[in-house]
Amino acid sequence: MKRIIQTANAPEAIGPYSQGVAAGGLLFISGQLGIEPKSGQLAAGVEAQARRSLENLKAILAEAGLTTADVVRTGIFLRDLHNFQKINSIYAEYFAADFPARSTVEVSGLPRDAEVEIEAVALLKTE
Repeated sequence: MKRIIQTANAPEAIGPYSQGVAAGGLLFISGQLGIEPKSGQLAAGVEAQARRSLENLKAILAEAGLTTADVVRTGIFLRDLHNFQKINSIYAEYFAADFPARSTVEVSGLPRDAEVEIEAVALLKTE
């Protein structure tokens, strides 16, 4: 069985996908752009977009009763890998020791001309 996770505290999907899907003891969170949920506007600059992307991830996690401590893997997509250190610094504000596994790749483009997109997989809590 799968369960769709949806919250108004993160941007609505801009395509035919869900914000998150819980299945097999895991929560799969779709890539989050730095879009402000209420205004629908993309934050200005890579650092603000990274923070907003992570806040959107946190909102989806919270809807499932989880926190960033439950995340086991993340994927970061950057339009410019020269921003790697800036992203690392912001990322470290959201994830403590026992960091999730992670990949970071440079891509030629992202939806809405975004600078960064972040996705995650988290362990669901057993009931």
